[in-house]
Amino acid sequence: MTKQYTDNDLYYEDTLPGGAHWSMLIRKGTTLRLTDQQGGANVGMLFYNPNEKLERYNAPDTLKCQHTFKLTKGHCLYSDMGHIFCSIIDDSVGWHDTVGGNLSDHNMHKKWGERNYQDHRNDWCISGDHAFLVELAKYGLSQRDMAANLNLFSKVATDNEGNLSFVENHSQQGDFIDLRFEMDTLVLLHTCPHPMNTATEYPKNPIQYQLRKSAPIGENDYCMNHCSENQRGFQNNALYHIGCSLSPLSGGLA
Repeated sequence: MTKQYTDNDLYYEDTLPGGAHWSMLIRKGTTLRLTDQQGGANVGMLFYNPNEKLERYNAPDTLKCQHTFKLTKGHCLYSDMGHIFCSIIDDSVGWHDTVGGNLSDHNMHKKWGERNYQDHRNDWCISGDHAFLVELAKYGLSQRDMAANLNLFSKVATDNEGNLSFVENHSQQGDFIDLRFEMDTLVLLHTCPHPMNTATEYPKNPIQYQLRKSAPIGENDYCMNHCSENQRGFQNNALYHIGCSLSPLSGGLA
């Protein structure tokens, strides 16, 4: 059931144009809603621990521990230290990609040509790689710190031979996803095209983002109880927030 928010829950909202980028520190207990305003959006995302930036989103762990290839309601997004950055508490799309990668300058130019700012001003085009690098630099990070990213609102299908293909027009106008943050998280995002997008022209699809106060987490929380590994992930977060951590070598308390 879709969560109904009130105006009192809302901290901030704005729109990010297509082919743009942004970053922010989102505090624990905050829910980020992303809404596809026109249909066909793609939102590339990366997550980092702002207190220890070597800890970042880990796509393989996120997928294997929840036995899934896609992301949707009930799934949690894990760091490489076994912590949960955020949980997907609501989702009208049903499938979000975390294996398709990021658009490079080379592939962007090959698909859609080069449109630089000097010649095209606000009608210029940038790649997902370029967008992430600009945001990473704001926090003293660089290309070596770029991990495998999410592609929210996008779907990549597989055939019986394991070949991947991009699903066109997957997200519709008004589709949304709610991410409830379970720890303070540095969030980087862009609205550049999915690297497998087959559009004939560089697509620029805007998204609205809203920051809201999260509701308290109860014992019957859907994400926490989605699978046993998520229960363990929430326990890891509880230890993290009281100043303990799990050793990646021994599996015990550090």
